[in-house]
Amino acid sequence: MRSLLAKRRSFQFSHWSFMFAEIAVWSFVVLAVTGAVLMVFYNPSMSQVTYDGSYGPLRGLFVSKAFDSTMHLSLEVRGGLLIRQVHHWAALVFVAAVVLQLLRMFLTGAFRRPRTGQWLIWVTLLALGMAAGESGNALPDDMLSGGSLWLIMSVVQSIPVVGTWALSLLFGPDFPGDRVIPVMYGGHLLIAVVMAALLIARELLVRRHGHSRFIASLPARRSARPTMALATIGMLIILGFGFQIAPIWLYGPAKPTQISAGSVPDWYMGFLDGALRIMPGWEFTIGDYTLSLAVLVPTLVIPGVFFTALAAYPMAERFLVSRRGRRDALGRPKTTSRMARETLARDLLDRPRETPVKTAIAVAGVTFYGLLWAAAANDQIAHQFHLTVDAVTIFFRFGVVVGPVIAFIITRWICLALQQTDHHVAEHGVETGIITRSPDGGFHERLTPAQQERREPAITSGR
Repeated sequence: MRSLLAKRRSFQFSHWSFMFAEIAVWSFVVLAVTGAVLMVFYNPSMSQVTYDGSYGPLRGLFVSKAFDSTMHLSLEVRGGLLIRQVHHWAALVFVAAVVLQLLRMFLTGAFRRPRTGQWLIWVTLLALGMAAGESGNALPDDMLSGGSLWLIMSVVQSIPVVGTWALSLLFGPDFPGDRVIPVMYGGHLLIAVVMAALLIARELLVRRHGHSRFIASLPARRSARPTMALATIGMLIILGFGFQIAPIWLYGPAKPTQISAGSVPDWYMGFLDGALRIMPGWEFTIGDYTLSLAVLVPTLVIPGVFFTALAAYPMAERFLVSRRGRRDALGRPKTTSRMARETLARDLLDRPRETPVKTAIAVAGVTFYGLLWAAAANDQIAHQFHLTVDAVTIFFRFGVVVGPVIAFIITRWICLALQQTDHHVAEHGVETGIITRSPDGGFHERLTPAQQERREPAITSGR
């Protein structure tokens, strides 16, 4: 009995969708190890020094100690550039794995009790991963990160009441000042510690509640965790070795009056860039204060509503189901024992087609994000298709409103159609392609009864 319980509570790779959580975990391990190495050589100071390193085009320029130490690490420390690039790639992969893990949990209903705590941890990890990525991008103090600092300043200034005060805490009396890099460095380390604590808490919750699994899927392999660790770490090393990222020697040191042409944020921040580009320039003046909605809404309101909706969805669904589930189809009150049995049955995870509304909400959200992400390239789209930037911007303004609605309707219709197909197969059987002739001379196709093990496997929580 103990061995069975331990087996249920350990990670078992029995379905491909379970790999997302493991990729996120091992990507964070790579981030922690490479980040510890980077700390040895990095100097989080904005004091000006004369660059006298091995890169000739920048020799003799005044740069910050942060930029100088990053250049020294990249071009003069053996293996330093590989470590930097592996660290950056691991950050990108980590956020992608967290997004896919959240999508899997949402589509299969894995956010319900007793795993609501795990859902909240993954939502928090997504927000912290994005914040850690942005704070880490600012640390080299190159031209690209200097552009990010301009955006951060604009976002902070758009916050009502406390924006100016927060700006002085972050940058000091002047921009860019000499305070922002040390503040970003401290925040980056603090976020990493919090993320490590959340991943440990998530592992403890998995061991406590057990891992969800597919009943009729591939046999579980308990050796999957070392395999996933080796695969993830190996792929990140390949990415860091073969694909250049963040070449700061080409960008040059940050200057408040300059910005790199064609600079774009990391992929997970693209939706904020797109929202900024398509948001109308709305402003309200209240007394002596000007409220800039053109910056506040796309950078703070939209992400705030998004993460709040993600965190609150399990509670909202539980509330609606409890209100609707107190009576049966005939309007009679349900007994306590019956409601308890139905509560246990909700531990069974969903196939996406079995919950059309929830699946349609997920697809609508992905569509909304994808359109905002594509809007970040409105200038490139206009150039490639010989359109005006205004026309492309107007298209995306309407698209982010109409597109999710269309995606919701189509996805719900597809799920209902798939349900009808399942019901038809269960009622009439599976087509075999064999035509037989009946005694009265008619021709009929031979059907075989639908076997439960041949249909798509049910999903259970493993309890």
